[in-house]
Amino acid sequence: MARRCDICGKGPLVGNNVSHANNKTKTRSLPNLRAVRAVVGGSVTHLRVCTRCLKAGRVVKAAHGGKGRAAARA
Repeated sequence: MARRCDICGKGPLVGNNVSHANNKTKTRSLPNLRAVRAVVGGSVTHLRVCTRCLKAGRVVKAAHGGKGRAAARA
């Protein structure tokens, strides 16, 4: 599964770790993705969204309906 945001398409960044002796090894920075139930086109779907999109309000989170803890106790 690709580590990409379903909204903005943000993916891994590639760079180098550089030591004091100037040795270079590859490193990857992964985006901070969260699995979210979101409303897309009137229906609820699961998305992998970066936290920047969540904070900016680009995703409408779906409300959990039905049986929760309160309903299970009653």
